[in-house]
Amino acid sequence: MVHLQGGHAVDGRSRCAARIRRLLSYARPRSIRGRITALVTLLALALLIPTAMAEGAVGRQAVADAIWLEVRQQADLTAAAVRAGTASDLILPQVAGANLVQVVAPDHHVIGASKDARGLPPLSSVWPSASDPERDVQTCASPRVGCVRLSALRVQPGASSPVVYAGRPVAALTSTEIFARLFGIQDAVLVLLAAWATWLVVGRTLRPVEAIRTELATINFNDLSGRVPEPPGDDEIANLARTVNGTLSRIERAKRSRDRILTRQRQFVADASHELRTPLAGLRTELEEARMHPEETDLAALLGDAMGDVDRLEQIITDLLLLARVEAHADGERLPVNLTALVRREVATRTARPEVRLWAERDVHVVAVQSQLVRALRNLLDNAQRHARDAVDVQVRTCGGFAEVIVADDGPGIPEADRERVFERFTRLDSARSRDHGGTGLGLAIARDVAHSHDGSLRAGESSSGGARFVFRIPLDESGPSP
Repeated sequence: MVHLQGGHAVDGRSRCAARIRRLLSYARPRSIRGRITALVTLLALALLIPTAMAEGAVGRQAVADAIWLEVRQQADLTAAAVRAGTASDLILPQVAGANLVQVVAPDHHVIGASKDARGLPPLSSVWPSASDPERDVQTCASPRVGCVRLSALRVQPGASSPVVYAGRPVAALTSTEIFARLFGIQDAVLVLLAAWATWLVVGRTLRPVEAIRTELATINFNDLSGRVPEPPGDDEIANLARTVNGTLSRIERAKRSRDRILTRQRQFVADASHELRTPLAGLRTELEEARMHPEETDLAALLGDAMGDVDRLEQIITDLLLLARVEAHADGERLPVNLTALVRREVATRTARPEVRLWAERDVHVVAVQSQLVRALRNLLDNAQRHARDAVDVQVRTCGGFAEVIVADDGPGIPEADRERVFERFTRLDSARSRDHGGTGLGLAIARDVAHSHDGSLRAGESSSGGARFVFRIPLDESGPSP
C-alpha cells in the first residue's frame, strides 16, 4: 500500500514537472525578435538590479554619514559653548536637523537641553571615557522621540566633565529610502527603454528578412522569374538576399535547360518514331504481300528489299545510340590525336565520285575521342558528296588555338535561313528529302554534338562556288607538338 502511494506521488510530481515545462514552452517567445528582446531585457535586469541595490546602499550610507557628521558638528558646537561658559539651560541648535541636544552632568542629571529635548531623561546611558571622548550611538530608549541617532561627546577629560548628546530621530531618516525608490524607478525605466529599443532595432533589422520570406512564398516552380529584394550594404542579410537571388537564377536556368531538354527529347522521340515507322511499314507491307501471294512473289527481290529496309533500320538505330553516347560523354577516353593524319586516311578511302581534294597543315594535334572524330568527319564527307556536283574540298588548319576541318562542296548550297535547321535531328531540306539520297537525317546532328562534346563548334556557311561549307572546330592539344 505504501508502495502504491509512493508511486502515485512520483506520477504526480512527473505530471507537475511536465505541466511546468509545457507552460514554459508556451511562455517562450517564438520569434527571433521576441527572443532577442527577452534576452536583452534579462541581461539588463541582471546588470541593473545589482547596480540599483549598490546605488541604494551607497546613497543610504552617504545620507547616514552626512547625518552623523551633522550631529557630531552640533555636539562639538555645544561642547565648545559649555567650555566657554556661554551655554545656558536652553540650548539653541545651530545645525539644521540636529534638534535633540542635551548637556548631562556626571550624575546623569540634565543641566541643559534644546526645546525638543526639554523634559526628557538623558537620551542615552552611553558615557564616553577620557580615552574615547566621542561615541556615535543609535538608541531607542526614549518612547517619546523613538529611535535616535546621536553623538555623545565628553566636554573635558576630567571625571567631573559633563557629556553633550546631540542627535536627530531615526524617523526623519526615512528620506534615505527616496534614493532607493529613485534608483529603482530609474533602473526600471532603463530596462523598459532597452527592451523597447531592442524591439525596434531588431524589427527594423529583420524587416528585409520578412520581405525575403514574403517574396519567396510567392515564387513557385512554374514561375521562377521573381527575385527577393536586396537591402543595401554588405551585412549578413544583404549577403543572404544576394545568395537567394543567385540560387533562384541558377534554378531558373536549370529549369529552362531542363525544359529545353525535355522538349528536345519529346521531339526526338516523335521524329525517331516517325523515321523508324517508315522502313518498318515498308517491310511489313512486303512481307504481308508475300504471305498473301506466295506463288507470285519473287523471293530474291523480296529478300533484297527486306534487307534494304533492315539496313536502314540498323543505320538509324546505330546513329541514335551514337548520339546518346556522345551526349553522355561515354564513347571512349580522350587521347592525343594527329588530326591531319586522321583526315588524310579518311579522305584516302573516298574513291567514289565526286572527287575529294585535301589541303592540310602538317601535324595538327588535338585531344579527343578518335572514334567520334572519325564518325563526325565521315558524316560531313557523306553529306558533301551526296550534294556536290563535281568535287568536295577539305582543308585542315589551325586558327586562334583551335583546329579547323573545313568541308565544302559545289552543290546547290544551303539557304541562310536553314543553316541552323540542318543540324536538327531528322531534318531534310526540300532538295534532300528523298530517301534515295541515303542518310538518316542524323549525320549533321551527330557531327555538331561531337564538336560540342569536345568544347568546339560546327557552323554551316556558303562555299566560294556557291555550295555548302561546314567548319568543324575543336581546341588544339596545347601539350602536343606545335603545328
